Amino acid sequence: MNGSAKTKEQFCLQGVAASPGIAIGEVYLLDRQRISVVEQQIGPEHLDAEVAAFSAAVELTRLQLEQVQEQLRQNCQQEPFHIIDTQLLILRDPLLYEATIARIRQLQINAAGALKQVLQELLRTFEGIADEYLRERGSDVELVGERILRNLQGHEQPRVARLERRSVIVAHDLSPADTCQLDRVQVVAFVTDLGGRTSHTAILARSLDIPAVVGLERVTQQLPAGAPVIIDGSSGLLIAYPTAETLRQYLEKKRRYEFYQKQLQVYRDLPACTRDGASIRLQANLEFLQEAEPARRNGAEGVGLLRTEFMYMARQQPPDEEEQLQAYRQILASFRPDPVTIRTLDVGGDKFASGICLADEANPAMGLRSIRLSLWEQRLLRQQLRAILRASAEGPVRLMFPMISGLSEVRQCRALLDEVMAELRLEGHPFDARLPVGIMVETPSAVFLADVLAEEVDFFSIGTNDLIQYCLAVDRSNEHVAYLYEPFHPAILRALTRVADAAHQAGIGLSVCGEMAGEPMFSIVLLALGYRELSMNSSGISRVKKLVRQWDSHSNSVLRETLLRQKTAADVLRCLQQQLASAFPEAVPELDY
Repeated sequence: MNGSAKTKEQFCLQGVAASPGIAIGEVYLLDRQRISVVEQQIGPEHLDAEVAAFSAAVELTRLQLEQVQEQLRQNCQQEPFHIIDTQLLILRDPLLYEATIARIRQLQINAAGALKQVLQELLRTFEGIADEYLRERGSDVELVGERILRNLQGHEQPRVARLERRSVIVAHDLSPADTCQLDRVQVVAFVTDLGGRTSHTAILARSLDIPAVVGLERVTQQLPAGAPVIIDGSSGLLIAYPTAETLRQYLEKKRRYEFYQKQLQVYRDLPACTRDGASIRLQANLEFLQEAEPARRNGAEGVGLLRTEFMYMARQQPPDEEEQLQAYRQILASFRPDPVTIRTLDVGGDKFASGICLADEANPAMGLRSIRLSLWEQRLLRQQLRAILRASAEGPVRLMFPMISGLSEVRQCRALLDEVMAELRLEGHPFDARLPVGIMVETPSAVFLADVLAEEVDFFSIGTNDLIQYCLAVDRSNEHVAYLYEPFHPAILRALTRVADAAHQAGIGLSVCGEMAGEPMFSIVLLALGYRELSMNSSGISRVKKLVRQWDSHSNSVLRETLLRQKTAADVLRCLQQQLASAFPEAVPELDY
């Protein structure tokens, strides 16, 4: 912070860029005071009453959340539905509901005190999860717990007052209930203490096309109501009390950004090909069923990565075969005739799935997780393979196994798949016996064995998020070493090149489904390294497509050779910027936002 709110001098706060765009307005401080809970001992004769009070508070919370869903339905907001569904499931999850009741009876304490203890334990567990998306799901537990506590103690749920001017909502965190009450005309941005790119505030902001900066930690304490602010959701920057010159600069940047966004609309239905006609396939990464339609509207040519974990989270038992089949059918119907790549369950260790019990692990990121867990718990994998195969009878499906580290795992997966196919034939279920089977390349061993693995699979898909983390030995969720997480590191470029060369030599499919694919500047690097299929968050498709259509693929070999000669990440970035400046003499907005 370069100043203070008291002196009203300009100062800046750097947070997480959650939803792109520029917004200018006054702070509206959403007052969400934490509920004060006093733990009290109670006599045995009061235990039943405390349990009844807790159950009544949970039931009232359920009714309130269902009312929020109805408001969302009336406002035609489909994106937040899965968030409310998750919170409704949490209400009756044994880890919260039954654990609180047990604690009331065992410790003979009041319901609020018992719930507070259970919530604290659950949140500590979520904080230890390495995966950013799943770690952020702890906010569901926190929001649900806060609602129950308020209902237990008779407090009203916080509401946003009617706004009279263009406002930036500043809050500790935002829930779907908060967003459905907001004045869409006057609210120009979200800013929160908590959250990352996969937090609910970020997801909701992107679905509503509202700029957002999250993860500012103490912004609710640093900004008073009414303070003038500029929000740059593209860079994660908040500027308080901007000077006249700063305001002028950002008004111009806002004008350029909004003009650029209008230009992107033109590209949604245009083919993804380079200036000289080389065809590129741009696909979507999906977390939830509700993301399918927006992805299609944004021009996705199929799904490069369907994360199936959403069906296993916040529930008492894993989904059965029929439930999975229905979910896959919905996705296929949205994208037919384009292909949908379904990744088998990627949980375990640092990821939760109710109904799957694992012992604590000292190093979960390298423990019993992903395909290792699936091969250890084959009942779950068989069930999922049955559902995926049956769905393949209704549209083009590609099957993908995650976190493969060697050939033996591929052969185990193939053998299990053959067994499931034989079962389905005997039962008379139709399926595509020739559906492509691929692997996620995200471990160093898979990179080194790429030529061997390519002989036994139909395609590679590079999971750049984990590949970078494992190759560079960097925990990107650890703020002390996150600066070492370098997508442009020469070792990463060489790993990507090695995998691409092995795939081309074997004549198998090749794609990237990590976050790199959705970054316009890096998309050009991937094209130069030989990748022709990129899968990303659907909001990035038009940006990447616009740049790809301005690129000449004849430049690929020169760029590849130049980049691979660099010795540091800084050298790679500097070289890339020089090459792109030469290729694009005019300024390219995609490289700025």
